[in-house]
Amino acid sequence: MPVYEYIARDKQGKTVKATMDAANQSDVAKNLRDKGYYITKIEVDGGSGLKKDLKLPKWLDFGSKPNTRDVSLFSRQFATVINAGLPVVQSLTILQKQAEKEGLKDTLKQVRESVETGLPLSEAMAKFPSVFNQLYVYLCRAGEVSGNLDGILERIASYQEKQQALKGKIKTALTYPTVVLTIALGVTWFLLTGIVPQFAGILDSLGGELPALTKLLIAISDFLKYQWYLLAIIIGATVGGIMFTYRTKKGRYAIDGILLKAPVIGNLIRKTAIASFSSTFGLLLKSGVNIIESIDITKGTAGNVIIEEVLNEAKQAVQRGEQISSTLMKHPNVFPPLVSSMVAIGEETGAVDTMLEKVSSFYEREVDEAVDGLTAALEPMLIVFLGTVVGFIVAGMFLPMFSIIGSLSG
Repeated sequence: MPVYEYIARDKQGKTVKATMDAANQSDVAKNLRDKGYYITKIEVDGGSGLKKDLKLPKWLDFGSKPNTRDVSLFSRQFATVINAGLPVVQSLTILQKQAEKEGLKDTLKQVRESVETGLPLSEAMAKFPSVFNQLYVYLCRAGEVSGNLDGILERIASYQEKQQALKGKIKTALTYPTVVLTIALGVTWFLLTGIVPQFAGILDSLGGELPALTKLLIAISDFLKYQWYLLAIIIGATVGGIMFTYRTKKGRYAIDGILLKAPVIGNLIRKTAIASFSSTFGLLLKSGVNIIESIDITKGTAGNVIIEEVLNEAKQAVQRGEQISSTLMKHPNVFPPLVSSMVAIGEETGAVDTMLEKVSSFYEREVDEAVDGLTAALEPMLIVFLGTVVGFIVAGMFLPMFSIIGSLSG
C-alpha cells in the first residue's frame, strides 16, 4: 500500500505534516476531513519506493512551460467541457491527457489532485502563479461563487485572446524596423571594419595631409576593428545601469515617466495601457469581483509605475467613498478626458463594466492606428540614419581622393 505525505491544518489552525498509508489519495483526503483537518497538500511520499517520473532540469526543459496562448486554449476547452455538464475533476483529467506541453500537463495534474482533496479550484490554481496569474485566480473564484464557472472561463479565454492579439500587432509592426535596423548596423560595421581600412592603407601610401573628416572616419574604423570590446563593455554597462536603475523605485518612476512622454512611442504605450486597463477592469467587475480587489489586480497588470500610482490613488478614493472617475480626471496626462468621462457615466448609470468595454474597444482601434503611425515614423528615420552613415563614409573616403587627383593634375 502506498504511503502519502500530507500537510494540513487542524481545528486550532496548527499545521500538521505527516504520512498515511492508504489505497489512494481520495482515502487520505476523506480520513483527514473526517478528523476536521483543512487539507493543504497531499502527495506520494518520496520514501515509499514508488517510481517517480524523471524530469529534466529547469534550465534544460526548453519549451515545456505553458505560455499565454496555451492557457487561453485550455480556458476555452475547460469552459466547453464544464458547459457540457462534466464535473471539474473529470474535465481536468481529460484536458490533462490532451495537453501538449509537459509543463501544462504536470500543472493540471497537480491542480486536479488538489481539487480531489477538497480544495476549491481557484485555490488549487493559485499554487501555480506562473501559469494562472492573480487575475485568473480571482475570476475563477468569482465563477465558483456565482455558479457560472463556464461563462467566466469563456470570458477569460476571450480576454487572453484579445491581449495576445494586441501584443501580436505591436510585435509584428516592430519586426520590419528591427530587421532593417539590424541590416543597417551590419552594413555599417562591414564598411567601417572591412572597406575603410583598405582605403586608409591606399591613402597612407599616397601620402599627403588628410582632411579632418577622413581622420575621424579612420579613427572610428580603428576603434571598431581593434577595440570593439570597449564598445561591448560600454553597451553592456549602459544596459546594466538602466536595468539596475529600473529596479529602484525612483529609477522606475523616472524611466516610466520618460517612456510616457517620449515622442511616438509614448503615445503607443499610453493607449496600450488604457486599452489593457479598461479590458481588465471591466472583465473583473462584470465577473462579480468587488471593486477594491478589481483595482488591485488591474494595478498589477498596468506595467507602468505612474499608471499604478494613479490606480492606487483611485483605490484609496473608493475606500473613502469617492468615485473612481474623480481620481482619473485629476490625471489627464495619463487617462484622457474621454476615459474619465465614460467611467463617470458608467458610475451614474450603474454600468461601469459596459462603459469600460466601449473604452477598451475604442482604444484597441487607437492602438492599431498608433502602431501604423509608429511604423510609418520609423521607416524614414531608419532610411535617414543609413543614408547619413553611408554618406559620412563615402565623403570621408573620397574627399582626400579629390585633393590627390587635383595635385596630380597640377
